[in-house]
Amino acid sequence: MKVLIINGPNLNLLGTREPEIYGTTSMEFYLQNLKSEFTLYDLDYYQSNIEGEIINRLQEDNFDAVVINPGAYTHYSYAIADCLKNIKKPKVEVHISNIYQREEFRQKSVTAAHTDAVLSGFGMEGYRLAILSLK
Repeated sequence: MKVLIINGPNLNLLGTREPEIYGTTSMEFYLQNLKSEFTLYDLDYYQSNIEGEIINRLQEDNFDAVVINPGAYTHYSYAIADCLKNIKKPKVEVHISNIYQREEFRQKSVTAAHTDAVLSGFGMEGYRLAILSLK
């Protein structure tokens, strides 16, 4: 199974960005752990700070499932939501922090309605749990 993991804006700074919220582990380091654990999966990682690039990557359609953390786009990107709506493959939305314990504007996800599940507040472990849910 080829799983596409997509991270949105500012998530390239994981490990250094607001460590009290997002922890001190970089996505690159965590991804190596995921690849070591899920050896039967082909894990492909993509990160962009640009909405259209995320949509373009999703539309390449060369994967079997998607694990997506849209970052701030979660709360207002109807374009990414529309793109996810048209993908007929398993999709899991992940948030490192518990978005319901954050600012009010972060408590609404416009993308979640177009995914099969949402994991929020499990830290980086959310990515692992999302992949496990695809079995």
